Amino acid sequence: MCRLFGMTGGPERITATFWLLQASDSLTRQSRREPDGTGLGSFTEAGKPVVSKQPLAAFEDRTFAARAQQVRSRTFVAHIRYASNGAVERRNTHPFEQDGRLFAHNGVIGDLQRLDAELGDSRSLVKGDTDSERLFALITRDAGRTGDVGGAIASAATWVAANLPVFAINLVLITASELWALRYPDTHELHMLERRAGGPGGDQHLEHAGDPRQMRIHSAHLAELPSVVVASEPMDDDPGWRALAPGQLLHVDADLGASVETVLVDPPAHPLTLADLDPRAAASQRKGSRQPEQPAR
Repeated sequence: MCRLFGMTGGPERITATFWLLQASDSLTRQSRREPDGTGLGSFTEAGKPVVSKQPLAAFEDRTFAARAQQVRSRTFVAHIRYASNGAVERRNTHPFEQDGRLFAHNGVIGDLQRLDAELGDSRSLVKGDTDSERLFALITRDAGRTGDVGGAIASAATWVAANLPVFAINLVLITASELWALRYPDTHELHMLERRAGGPGGDQHLEHAGDPRQMRIHSAHLAELPSVVVASEPMDDDPGWRALAPGQLLHVDADLGASVETVLVDPPAHPLTLADLDPRAAASQRKGSRQPEQPAR
């Protein structure tokens, strides 16, 4: 299963160090194979998006993902990709950038021809082959019409849920100062943490490590500053972690105010199970899926 991570310090630029594949022992096979890509997105002080990403085709560049990457930003998004569609190439590696926003996704959407037709001229935003980048383009199109990013996420996800086969569309989207995260439907979990300065003890650096420690994040700044974190699974023992419910959209504003709204109530009109996916897509989604693998029909 792809791994999602998002973090914001609200009004404060914080320094964080990321190991997207923490160490050599984290490079053991997960879901029976290695990751297909890793990526990290952030913003400069001037608000310019910065993306550092690399496909791990043929395991050629493990050092890129394992080395420490120290970044300073108000918002961050990180992703470990297990490819469900699209070649193992940089253009298909998350996060994606459109209109000054950064986006990462975990899930599978089907009938991409219909999605392309719905995108129309906005299909030009898509540079690669993935369903993820197409979903992002749909959000970007709707945000361009209304100026409301949260509303655009809700409208795009609602259209997809009503019209396309859906396994999951968990996502994290950031701007230079804000963060959004959506969980839909209940296929994969997505967790949030409103972390006070210093964590539960009041004096602790942020030290997060994913399961099985494929992603690690450290920030000394967060011993003194609050933050909000989103991740595919709880990444430490802080009791404040809570799961987003299916259909819930989290928004964290520029002042670190967090709000959660249910934007999708109904399940997908055309739900997919693991048995409906081709072997590659099924392997990318199996770990962490709440849907049982159904017998092949």
